Amino acid sequence: MSRLPWRRPRTASIEPRITAGVAERIELAVEGMSCASCAGRIEKVLRRQPGVKGAIVSFATRRATVEFYPQMVSADAFCRPVTALGYQISRADHEPPGSGGVEDGARRMWGRRVVVSWPLGLTAMAIGMLFGGAGWARWTSFALALPVQFWAGWPFLKAAARRAARGTATMDTLISIGTLAAFGYSGYALLAGGHLYFETAAMLIAFLTLGRYLEARAKKRASGAIQRLLGLGAKEAHLVVNGSERLIPIDQVRVGDVLRVYPGEKIPVDGVVTAGWSAIDESMLTGESVPVEKNANDKVAGATINTHGVLTIMATAVGQDTALAQVVRLVEEAQSSKAHVQRLADRVAGIFVPIVLVIAAATFLGWWLLAGDTQAGLTAAVTVLIIACPCSLGLATPMAIMVGVGRGAEMGVLVKSGEILEQSKRIQTILFDKTGTLTRGQMSLVDVVASDGQDRDELLRLGGAMEAYSEHPIGRAIVAAARRRGIDLPDVERFQTVTGQGVIGLVDGTEVRVGRRILMEAWQLPIPEDVEYAISAIEQQGRTAVLIGWAGQTRGGFGVADTVKDNALPVVRDLRDMRLDVGIITGDNHRTAGAIARHLGVDRVLAEVLPKDKVDEVRRLQQEPRVVAMVGDGINDAPALVQADLAIAIGTGTDVAIESSDITLLSGDLQGVPKAIRLSRRTLRVIHQNLGWAFGYNVAAIPLAALGLLNPLVAGAAMAFSSVSVVANSLRLRRVTASTTETPTTASDMDEFGEAGKVGELGDDRLAA
Repeated sequence: MSRLPWRRPRTASIEPRITAGVAERIELAVEGMSCASCAGRIEKVLRRQPGVKGAIVSFATRRATVEFYPQMVSADAFCRPVTALGYQISRADHEPPGSGGVEDGARRMWGRRVVVSWPLGLTAMAIGMLFGGAGWARWTSFALALPVQFWAGWPFLKAAARRAARGTATMDTLISIGTLAAFGYSGYALLAGGHLYFETAAMLIAFLTLGRYLEARAKKRASGAIQRLLGLGAKEAHLVVNGSERLIPIDQVRVGDVLRVYPGEKIPVDGVVTAGWSAIDESMLTGESVPVEKNANDKVAGATINTHGVLTIMATAVGQDTALAQVVRLVEEAQSSKAHVQRLADRVAGIFVPIVLVIAAATFLGWWLLAGDTQAGLTAAVTVLIIACPCSLGLATPMAIMVGVGRGAEMGVLVKSGEILEQSKRIQTILFDKTGTLTRGQMSLVDVVASDGQDRDELLRLGGAMEAYSEHPIGRAIVAAARRRGIDLPDVERFQTVTGQGVIGLVDGTEVRVGRRILMEAWQLPIPEDVEYAISAIEQQGRTAVLIGWAGQTRGGFGVADTVKDNALPVVRDLRDMRLDVGIITGDNHRTAGAIARHLGVDRVLAEVLPKDKVDEVRRLQQEPRVVAMVGDGINDAPALVQADLAIAIGTGTDVAIESSDITLLSGDLQGVPKAIRLSRRTLRVIHQNLGWAFGYNVAAIPLAALGLLNPLVAGAAMAFSSVSVVANSLRLRRVTASTTETPTTASDMDEFGEAGKVGELGDDRLAA
């Protein structure tokens, strides 16, 4: 099983108390939480249970993720203590993460209370202001406030009563005590002839219900990324059995089923193409807008779109095992994780409620004993209770993480946990693996050299014809370049391979040789001076040179190399603009690595490093000391990725290196690297803004309330606004985009075939080293 966000090998924050057996993970839905202190209390109770390895409870997502040993404890057993506290906890399997069911229910419930509380509360306030002294007005205010207090405010009262029965206090306790104090005192004053506060209690609840309603709406929007992902899957599939075809619901598809997908339809499940050809739009999964060609034996992912062509696929993964389901699960885990900065906020929220109760009591006693003003004391105490509710403090971090991680998923960037967002802020050096990361990982023809009087297309025609019979990567690069230029390749007779040297054969009755310098020398084919000069230049650049000759002379040659990816150069520039030190780490030789580094403007080059030694190189940089990020394919580079402070794996959507990476880029697009770092930094900035507002609000508001400088209605409005403002600020992360300017070096930027040794116009070939 994949490890939970808090269980990174090098920064584990929860030490298991039990080492026997295999731990399992369960997702639980938690209802009844009113603030971050509730989440902290539930988390503490769960972690104390025997057999529980670790637990994380998120106030924002209303979810608990528990890792436990089933041979030691059952889920029902460790859930019972949580239920005893007055919370409802149940398995979340029936409701997919981010489905929005909880938020929808809360939005409807609070919406109904808003519709009732505001008209009644405003009417009670108007009557109190205009006809406050009349007997009918006093009793009418009571009648109007009664349903607001005990129906619209019932969720607060019910939750507070449950907590009180178990000796605990939460934000609901503060609200309930404050509004009941105002309502109860007004009931006494109604009979005794004193000043009434019915409209105050009613309007406080009106403001609080409106705040909860707006908060639920905002949370619904915040979880929109997962909802959109979940909505992308196909609903039906064309099942092929014995040549016949029928339409079935997607949940009836099984592994091994043969399915047919028509143009414009979604791929129903993950699978392998068995017949047909098409281009697949994988943007929903990888963020890559250009459709990807798929042929027989290629993998396809569920929910991607077949743009044209009919495909027959065999299902390899269905349901929760598909790539889409894995992405959703990873995003949900990351949204429920906690950053270090949130743990401080949770600790503060955990002790905040008792402190506020003490401050409110001291405020009332102070006004009563020192100023002799009981009414002012009551007003000030109620104001303290209402304005000090730590809603915004509890939402500050998880809401930003929820929105930021969700936005990353939409852009093809999977962030493993909230801690990763903080780590990215500290990064100083980024190391890129070369092959397959900065480069394409496949050979391409980048140079064509021709002696005086020799046509380059003729070189490609004969060289391509010879190499068409070869399986060597260098040969395939020459053949591909010839075919891209529309050159017809003739047949070859008496083809043979000279091991380690090249190939020989007859083309149109002429014996042609293609291979290394040693092959030309063995057959006494002299190399003209201009060809020698150009080939030497190619080799000095770290490229592989291949010569071609016939009729007693070497006629030219080809330069083949692993080409740099289109956007590697602008990505490196973007990272350097972020004031990051960029380096290359590779097992390739110094000459090749240095050529790529010079082209990309990279100063730090670690070449001829074996895979097992990459860990040592990363560790050496960390000892300088530097905070190091590693970007690799996540498979061969797994040890170095784990050692790095931040691991970024280049994935393909269906083959992501989940275990060894902190951030996974679902496409092979290098744009994802600055995109991920920019998103992480923006998310962390929003977290700090939220916390600054939440702490500042409470620190400034409580003294003002205690001194009687705030009206309870203003306090209620401010408390509701504080939570909504934190959520709204977090929602700004939905607008984060990648700002890297794409200026790839394309074939059209290169020279036509000119002087020997220059790069030629060869279709999609790129500048290489």
